Amino acid sequence: MLENKNIAKKLVKVMSECSHIIKNGQNDYHNYKYATAEDVLQKVNASLTKYNIASIVSPSLESMIDVLNRNGNKEHLATVSVQVHLIDGDTGESVDLFGIGSGQDAGDKAVMKAQTAAIKYAFMLSLCIATGDDPEADNSTDENMGAEKQQKQPTQVKDNKNHVCSCCNSPIGSEKVIQFSIKKYGRPLCMDCQKTESKVA
Repeated sequence: MLENKNIAKKLVKVMSECSHIIKNGQNDYHNYKYATAEDVLQKVNASLTKYNIASIVSPSLESMIDVLNRNGNKEHLATVSVQVHLIDGDTGESVDLFGIGSGQDAGDKAVMKAQTAAIKYAFMLSLCIATGDDPEADNSTDENMGAEKQQKQPTQVKDNKNHVCSCCNSPIGSEKVIQFSIKKYGRPLCMDCQKTESKVA
């Protein structure tokens, strides 16, 4: 990173300009506000372009599993990781940011939702953007996951500790996320707690 002093100086300015983003989104199911992906990307993009920094995103589908919603209908739950390659247009220096996100949908939008969440959290984590500790909001997903716990579906077993975050006790809907967190942190963690763990490390 020592050879990337110029882009580092620019990113410090980006971090300063994007240090806080107002929560304009509203999760009606759990009644909390959150910063939307649109708000995050709009503010970050404005700052990156101001300092002539290009952004190239490379997504990778980590897992795609089927789950049942509250009505017993099958939906797709996708987990996507992204690599965000930032390039200084003035010097050619570059750095990489990384993020992971999940999205659930009955149609073909699960991957797109997951990609959007992954990109949002890649920037929020790497640029230390403050919005609070609220998770990614998706009313239908929250409702569906709650219903799955009640129905005790195999993909969301209530009493199985491997499907619950060991830190905040939130359900973990993806086996891939569970396996990744156990391998990296030695215990099952949800994506939000993994981000917190990464900051501490």
